[in-house]
Amino acid sequence: MSRPLRIEFPGALYHVTSRGDRREDIFEDDEDRSAFLSILGQVAQRFNWVCCAYCLMGNHYHLLVRTPDGNLSRGMRQLNGVYTQASNRRHDRAGHLFQGRYKAILVEADAYLLELSRYIVLNPVRAGMVKKPADWRWSSYRASIGLEAPPAWLAADVVLEQFAKRRSLARERYAGFVAEGIDAPSPWSGVRGQLYLGDEGFVRRVQARRPSGEGDVQIPLAQRRPPAPSLVQIASRIHDRDAAIRAAHATGAYSYQSIAAHFGIHFTTVGRIVRTLA
Repeated sequence: MSRPLRIEFPGALYHVTSRGDRREDIFEDDEDRSAFLSILGQVAQRFNWVCCAYCLMGNHYHLLVRTPDGNLSRGMRQLNGVYTQASNRRHDRAGHLFQGRYKAILVEADAYLLELSRYIVLNPVRAGMVKKPADWRWSSYRASIGLEAPPAWLAADVVLEQFAKRRSLARERYAGFVAEGIDAPSPWSGVRGQLYLGDEGFVRRVQARRPSGEGDVQIPLAQRRPPAPSLVQIASRIHDRDAAIRAAHATGAYSYQSIAAHFGIHFTTVGRIVRTLA
């Protein structure tokens, strides 16, 4: 199994997801979810994490965390490892709980902190589990807007202070911002090289910190080579749709499905265009 390239440095902001093995549930009931949040709090305290947002689903979870000490991988080993042990003990089982390694996207905070903070808490709404984000107990949303007391480890103010100095007003504006995001386009079309969410300057700055991965065949090629331009950039530079689709496919960074979603067509149409010479 290939291993993802990890870039860690003080102050890095990540969107982290981890899924259940064979896509099975990692949370069977509310007691499991409470146990996970307790472990997350311990990890955040031990590793000095700043947790800006979170959401627990059925077979996966989302975190938005900043690492002042550049130690994401150490904390994630603790988080997933301790929760796996606790879950296996409680449910009288053994073996893997999570599907391989967690996925971490490095995030440009100025451009995407707020967007991801609402994307994460809207997951249960998009999945049809609830009608409103406040109806889902297992995300940071309720604490962020003041419906319940935030845990000590949740840094809700990192998000709220972007809206207003007065907390009550900030909460009101954040709630409105989240409500407006239900039909907003996915932020993931801006991901570069399966690893970065930010503009070209951000990618260059982060790449200057990356470990040497050249020649390491265990690291996916898409993460070892420079990231491709975003689909938005490709479409803005190449005005002919079919030519832009072929250019996007030629980068090797985008699947038929992701290209189709961006251009509003079916993925089989993308395949036909790619196979047709210009």
